[in-house]
Amino acid sequence: MKQILYLLVVLFFIGCGNSKNSPEFIKAVTGKYLFNSDESIGVSFVDNEMMVRWRGKDNIKSLKVNDSTFYIKDMNEKFIFIMQPKVHIVLAEKREHDGVKYSFKKMRDGEKTPQEYLLNKEYDKALAGYLAIQKKDSLDRTIREGTFNRLGYKMLNDKKFDIAIETFKINTKLYPNSSNTYDSLGEAYWKIKDTVNAKENFNKALSINPENRRALRFIKKHKLED
Repeated sequence: MKQILYLLVVLFFIGCGNSKNSPEFIKAVTGKYLFNSDESIGVSFVDNEMMVRWRGKDNIKSLKVNDSTFYIKDMNEKFIFIMQPKVHIVLAEKREHDGVKYSFKKMRDGEKTPQEYLLNKEYDKALAGYLAIQKKDSLDRTIREGTFNRLGYKMLNDKKFDIAIETFKINTKLYPNSSNTYDSLGEAYWKIKDTVNAKENFNKALSINPENRRALRFIKKHKLED
């Protein structure tokens, strides 16, 4: 039943939106949109068909509903492009939104999210971006301490040591009173055999929390005691 319903919806969309997108429209809406404070949505066109890039997936196909509205099956959302006063996307309202209206502004050419700056090794811009998010909303979920820790360890596991170290460094700037951020940074330095910085950061972790068992075990195991 669900497959039949989806087929009917697809056929309806195709019937409603079979006209080509104008060159002016394509030029105006192509680009990146800020999905949240640290994620973007990319919009491009291939053979007049709109494609979306989101969360690591490229060339997500869309179904044209009308000249300004496109259905994105992978997101189960309809994008409505608003051209004035500035180009932006709004999501068509639906029950699952629980009355919340979602709007995504178009980013400037060359503008990146903090994570995009980080992964592009533009570390100063990444830090500035994350500090700006924290200043605006200290409870923003994209800057949670655990989120950075998980990303840092993922980079370590992928042997992207520079990015891992910078990720943990940013975490210490966002959470300077957290013992955990410093012992993670210490471990990252240990991975690249930088024992001086490893020891310094484990000691910093212990100065904040002398009972940090992970830091104590690591120091003892690798004989980093003074």
